[in-house]
Amino acid sequence: MGLGNPEKNYFNHRHNVGFMVIDYLQKNLHSADFFLKKSDQFMNKSGLAVSKFAKYYIQNTKYLYVAHDDLDIPLGEFKIQFAKGPKLHNGIESVEKALSTKDFWRIRIGVDNRDSDNRIPGEKYVLEDFTQEEKKILNTVFEQISKNL
Repeated sequence: MGLGNPEKNYFNHRHNVGFMVIDYLQKNLHSADFFLKKSDQFMNKSGLAVSKFAKYYIQNTKYLYVAHDDLDIPLGEFKIQFAKGPKLHNGIESVEKALSTKDFWRIRIGVDNRDSDNRIPGEKYVLEDFTQEEKKILNTVFEQISKNL
């Protein structure tokens, strides 16, 4: 399940990297072992979509992977971790609350590429578009993620 904001004007935002990786995987991951889906809820209400999906398709959350942006990780890096997430992420908090557990996989995709001398607040930064150069970096990250699933 990829997290993001469903409206078109959010498509290139850093907060939508969860949607971007799902798009990449749909084109490049040829396996019947995965259901790939984007949340149909805004980021802060992601738990509604994830819990609905999990109830229907997944019997145990140990088989659930949630892809999302992570400001604790620099752009160009990612982590796939079970029951570990960023210090603060409203979308992940919504998912944990809706599922009543932290026991699911996170595909934590680094989006932090801020200037250390002039750091934009995180809540504003994630709602900005990726640059073309950053998108090239992300494609490499998405390829690496697909090899690690």
